[in-house]
Amino acid sequence: MRLEMPHAFRVMPPPAPLEMEVQRLNRCPAVGAAAAAPARRSFFWRLALFGPAVLGTFLMLNGLHGWFAETGMSGLEWVLLSMIGFTFIWVSLSVSTIGLAIAGLLARERPFDPATVETTPMSVALLLPIYNESTSDVFGNASAMLDDLAARDSRHSYALFVLSDTNEPDVARQEQHAFALLQATAPEGIRVFYRRRAVNTDKKVGNLMDWITGWGAAFEAMVVLDADSLMSGRAINCLADELSLDPHAGLIQTCPVLIGADTLFARMQQFSNIAYGWLLAEGLARWSRSEGNYWGHNAIIRTRAFAASAGLPHLTGRRGTTQLILSHDFVEAGLLRRAGWRVRFMPRLSGSYEETPRTLVDYVLRDERWCRGNLQHLRLLGTAGLHPVSRFHLLHGAVSYLLSPAWFLLLVIWFLLGKDQDTNVVRYFNEANPLFPDWPPAMSHIDSAVFLVIMYALLLTPKLVGAAIIACHAKATRVYGGRRSFFIAFVVELFLSVAYAPILMVQQTRAVLRTCLGTSLNWGAQNRNATHYPLRSLLRFHWVETALGIVLTAGLLSGLVSLWLIPIAASLLLAVPLSALSAVAVMRHLPAPLRMQSPHTLREPSIVLKAKEKRGRVLAVLDAAQMPAD
Repeated sequence: MRLEMPHAFRVMPPPAPLEMEVQRLNRCPAVGAAAAAPARRSFFWRLALFGPAVLGTFLMLNGLHGWFAETGMSGLEWVLLSMIGFTFIWVSLSVSTIGLAIAGLLARERPFDPATVETTPMSVALLLPIYNESTSDVFGNASAMLDDLAARDSRHSYALFVLSDTNEPDVARQEQHAFALLQATAPEGIRVFYRRRAVNTDKKVGNLMDWITGWGAAFEAMVVLDADSLMSGRAINCLADELSLDPHAGLIQTCPVLIGADTLFARMQQFSNIAYGWLLAEGLARWSRSEGNYWGHNAIIRTRAFAASAGLPHLTGRRGTTQLILSHDFVEAGLLRRAGWRVRFMPRLSGSYEETPRTLVDYVLRDERWCRGNLQHLRLLGTAGLHPVSRFHLLHGAVSYLLSPAWFLLLVIWFLLGKDQDTNVVRYFNEANPLFPDWPPAMSHIDSAVFLVIMYALLLTPKLVGAAIIACHAKATRVYGGRRSFFIAFVVELFLSVAYAPILMVQQTRAVLRTCLGTSLNWGAQNRNATHYPLRSLLRFHWVETALGIVLTAGLLSGLVSLWLIPIAASLLLAVPLSALSAVAVMRHLPAPLRMQSPHTLREPSIVLKAKEKRGRVLAVLDAAQMPAD
């Protein structure tokens, strides 16, 4: 039974309104004076990124074109060539990013060199937007962050704002109880506030805009967090120092590390994030320079810069309806840079954490929301005045999802080609018209193997390079439990990544199609407690992958399909059991060698341990008040 919605509740400081101007996307505003990174240095780093990727793609397409053109190019051949080029260049860019990271590390150059001057004190607001979240987790994390921040000798002043958009009455009451506890136990010198809106206008964008226009003028900077964000006091203070030292910086983004992975799927993501993610983050910071990006949380923003330049308009949707810009963070970063403010990454700043979906189903559900927002970016590429790199960030976000349909189309074509000329389904003419040859030229098993090996090698390069760097340093392998433990974890993660990749390809392809058709996935709320989904639910969720797996397997058994597609066929055929396996509790059900241990699982950071303790205290208070458990 749904209870009546409680009225809005707030415990806030005196109003300090700050006007937030809605930006016009078809007109470029006046640009302020910004001291961007040296243009020559940025140019050469970006040339080193795009040059090899473009050249490698050109050489591959040129070779394939010469092979196809032996019998004349057709429309279908051009489609195949285009799909190969589209996928190859984006995969090549990730390899180039790794190359830049290694080059930067070898050069021992910091991506940014802040001035060695004393920081100017700043007033910083910690903003925690929430929406029907686990109350004990949110307020436990907040309490841990405040205690850790208070333990540091900082020149800056801080205040925490819990900005609730919760519309579930029971959860709203829990939040009020937890806030009372947080307010009573907050460290001296750090103020805490809470505000819950009765009407969730414009979701998170509107939530933050409500705070800026109501209280933003009192704070020079704001650290935006997510419900699952956790940051050490040192990390928060370093962000404030960096913003203070760089008066032209409008936003500085950290690269969060994954924590709290207690299931197989989450542990796989966590190991990958810690072992290889740092290389991609380092390379991204290297070439993006002052035209970085924003991921919506664990970042510090100059309040007045954001208010003056990043107010988002609504878009016109189907039948004249208005649409909210969904993946707002990328767009806000582009608008800040358009106004002349630097947008930077700090890839080496430790102490910034976030959690990850615990099951394959939960990951897909979150991914579909991101897909809708990122594809919307295609409409925003023509925004007036955006820096070319900002446009690339928008394009890259959309392409990251469009790659899945491209891979799927390549898989379909590969299936139709068969394993030799006799099993090739795609033909222009048959034996009745011998004047024209079959399409395409006969692809031998060796040709197929070489092409697939090249693509798999490029896709796996970030993992292989990251693993090689760790394996070559005894000190690095020790924090993974030793060389043997690291090698086993690497192999397990690699195997699982390959196993889940085709399933995610199909699910992302479906998400793209649903986005284009304006439909949505009819599914329940996210399973935050990582319990197993019933078999019936998994069958309903993965029926498309299972059906495709059956078709591919039948083709393999009948000898019509290349044996190189066995890994993909097996993954799709086993989509349901693999999805069920994703929710297995690692520590309870897996032997020690298969747990994919990493530095943050073998020795959890102190702020993570403190957050767990605080969560338990909040939960005990809620239980004592006879509130429903989280």
